[in-house]
Amino acid sequence: MSLEIEHTCPECASVTTFYRTASTLVQLGEKTKWSCTDCDYGFVKIGEIESDAGISA
Repeated sequence: MSLEIEHTCPECASVTTFYRTASTLVQLGEKTKWSCTDCDYGFVKIGEIESDAGISA
Protein backbone atom coordinates (compact mmCIF):
# COMPACT_ATOMS: atom_id res chain seq x y z
CA MET A 1 0.00 0.00 0.00
CA SER A 2 1.27 3.46 -0.77
CA LEU A 3 2.26 6.09 1.76
CA GLU A 4 -0.01 8.77 0.26
CA ILE A 5 -3.45 8.97 -1.36
CA GLU A 6 -5.63 11.64 -2.93
CA HIS A 7 -8.84 11.99 -0.90
CA THR A 8 -11.54 14.59 -0.26
CA CYS A 9 -10.92 16.50 2.96
CA PRO A 10 -14.15 17.84 4.55
CA GLU A 11 -12.19 20.43 6.54
CA CYS A 12 -10.37 21.86 3.49
CA ALA A 13 -13.39 21.30 1.20
CA SER A 14 -11.17 19.96 -1.58
CA VAL A 15 -9.31 16.91 -2.79
CA THR A 16 -5.89 16.88 -1.16
CA THR A 17 -3.01 14.54 -0.35
CA PHE A 18 -3.28 12.37 2.75
CA TYR A 19 -0.28 10.61 4.27
CA ARG A 20 -0.43 7.24 6.02
CA THR A 21 0.56 7.90 9.63
CA ALA A 22 0.01 4.41 11.07
CA SER A 23 -0.76 0.88 9.96
CA THR A 24 -1.43 -2.43 11.67
CA LEU A 25 -2.99 -5.76 10.79
CA VAL A 26 -6.23 -6.60 12.61
CA GLN A 27 -8.64 -9.51 12.27
CA LEU A 28 -10.86 -7.58 9.80
CA GLY A 29 -7.96 -6.50 7.56
CA GLU A 30 -5.28 -3.83 7.48
CA LYS A 31 -6.07 -0.81 9.68
CA THR A 32 -4.53 2.45 8.43
CA LYS A 33 -4.66 5.99 9.77
CA TRP A 34 -4.52 8.82 7.21
CA SER A 35 -3.87 12.53 7.86
CA CYS A 36 -4.45 15.56 5.63
CA THR A 37 -1.29 17.49 4.72
CA ASP A 38 -3.10 20.85 4.90
CA CYS A 39 -4.99 20.57 8.21
CA ASP A 40 -5.37 18.26 11.24
CA TYR A 41 -8.19 16.14 9.75
CA GLY A 42 -7.62 12.40 9.75
CA PHE A 43 -9.55 9.21 9.18
CA VAL A 44 -9.11 5.47 9.69
CA LYS A 45 -9.63 2.70 7.15
CA ILE A 46 -10.00 -0.98 7.96
CA GLY A 47 -9.81 -2.91 4.73
CA GLU A 48 -12.07 -0.94 2.39
CA ILE A 49 -14.24 0.55 5.17
CA GLU A 50 -13.35 4.06 6.32
CA SER A 51 -14.49 6.11 9.26
CA ASP A 52 -16.74 9.06 8.50
CA ALA A 53 -15.72 11.04 11.58
CA GLY A 54 -12.54 13.08 11.77
CA ILE A 55 -9.87 12.09 14.24
CA SER A 56 -7.11 14.22 15.63
CA ALA A 57 -3.76 13.56 14.01
